[in-house]
Amino acid sequence: MYWNKVGEKMEAKIFFGDVEVTKTKTEEIKNPYTDKVVSSYPVCNESDAKEALKLAKEAFVKNKEIPLSQRVLWLEDVIKKLEENQEDIAKTITDEVGKPITFSRVEVQRCIETLRLSISASIEQHGETYNSDAMPSGRKTLSFFKRVPIGVAVLITPFNFPLNLIAHKLGPALISGNSVVLKPTPEAPLTAFKFAKLFIQSKYHSPNALSVVYGDAAVGSALVKSSIPRVISFTGSVPVGKIIISQAGIKKVSLELGGNAATYIDESADLEVAAKKCALGAFANSGQVCISLQRIYVAKKVADTFASLLASEAKNLVIGDPYDEDTFMGPLIDEEAALRAQNWVQSAIDEGAVLLSGGEREGKIFPPTVVGKVTDGMNIVCEEVFAPIVSIVEVEDFDEALEKINNSPYGLQYSIFTNDLKNTQRAIEEFECGGVVINDIPTVRFDIQPYGGTKLSGIGKEGPKYALEEFTEIKSIVIC
Repeated sequence: MYWNKVGEKMEAKIFFGDVEVTKTKTEEIKNPYTDKVVSSYPVCNESDAKEALKLAKEAFVKNKEIPLSQRVLWLEDVIKKLEENQEDIAKTITDEVGKPITFSRVEVQRCIETLRLSISASIEQHGETYNSDAMPSGRKTLSFFKRVPIGVAVLITPFNFPLNLIAHKLGPALISGNSVVLKPTPEAPLTAFKFAKLFIQSKYHSPNALSVVYGDAAVGSALVKSSIPRVISFTGSVPVGKIIISQAGIKKVSLELGGNAATYIDESADLEVAAKKCALGAFANSGQVCISLQRIYVAKKVADTFASLLASEAKNLVIGDPYDEDTFMGPLIDEEAALRAQNWVQSAIDEGAVLLSGGEREGKIFPPTVVGKVTDGMNIVCEEVFAPIVSIVEVEDFDEALEKINNSPYGLQYSIFTNDLKNTQRAIEEFECGGVVINDIPTVRFDIQPYGGTKLSGIGKEGPKYALEEFTEIKSIVIC
């Protein structure tokens, strides 16, 4: 096996189809907590992107003919190897992005489940017949549609879930018969390399169906602008999403972009339960989650009590060494992110907010931070902070909270804590977002669910069953 020994640096490699390639020029990845070099990857260029696309296009001719039964065996084989090597992959995630080891293990397990869901969704996927004689101009025929693979898919993934977010794209893309070019995050190249190698080494694999390249905006643009891919699936920032839309041309584009997740705490809620859950939703993965809880709107009558409970929960969280089994929150991905978080908090304080917990960084560690007395105009509630910072905004009632929550350019997921049925019904109907959670945090995501936002939060849906729609297209058939 190719798995690394504990503490041994490994180099990720390019995959041009089934062939591993390395280069003289490489970039090193340092663990965000220890600052030790843990991996490296070859620096790719536009020519590499074009080569990967060319191979994918050639491979698709044969890939689309491979029976579903073989593709099922392929993913099952990958699942088996993931299960055998869960601890190694989890440690690799922690090495590269500083995620606490307990959460890295959860991510590996979720990745396995995502691949299983991809298999079941592909087996259950079907077309349907329709009545071609339903209108006077029609006539009786055997008419139906089926879903077919779209062709070449380009997948671009982020650092915060460097394994499972690849699985959410790669599983549905490959199981439906496409060829794929993957450009994973530069922050976790070895995680992606190990995962991709499981697919490529499998005895059931479809030849040259998967290529992997690494790189910056130039490599990404070469992939997106090309006429070869028929779908671009991207998870990342809004600015990059806008660039992809402008460059992609006429092809499918699926974007999972930023969020500014919010919840409302009303007078009927169990405040202690809400505080515990909100601490989890705001500070898990150091707040580096698209649906990380950022805005909490609280009914004035209970605002002070809730703020005190949440600040207490934040102060009790274990912060530090991501390799420690008890650590809840490790470092941010880099120094720049930690400095940006500190600036967010200082800006709010300068505008009149009150610091209730945290706020002072130590290197790349930024503690769980609760900011109170926040008002609508403050930048800290207007933009995505992507850090362990949560703001408390006092409101009179749900009417005011609803208006403020919806007054955002984003619309990924929102939630409400309430025992009021009418408020529950209104939240479901009136929240302007892709997902609504009742009596829990908006950070709740099940891999089986349709996941994606409205407005600037994106286009299209993830969740294997729904991602299959992005990676296939409808072919209509009429037999006269």
